[in-house]
Amino acid sequence: MITVLETKRFRNWLNSIRGLTTRIRLARRLEKVQRGQFGDIKRLSEFLYEMREFFGVGWRMYYFQQESVTIVMLNGGCKKTQTTDIQLAKFMVKELRE
Repeated sequence: MITVLETKRFRNWLNSIRGLTTRIRLARRLEKVQRGQFGDIKRLSEFLYEMREFFGVGWRMYYFQQESVTIVMLNGGCKKTQTTDIQLAKFMVKELRE
């Protein structure tokens, strides 16, 4: 089983999404990850990954894999804010690895 940890920033982002259905879908995605079912992901750098959802505004959730069984959820966003969200996630990975 994979452990999924959430940063405060990630939790605040997820809770700020207005649509209850969207929040539930994203939370279910994280439940699947715990069972090893990652779905559509994209590697962005050595440690940074993007979980992609192709509904609504094109939701994205950014994480880094600390060990083979620990996922740290960093932040999230949508396709529109993707560039800024990735920059923030890269900064967070750097801080967490130091």
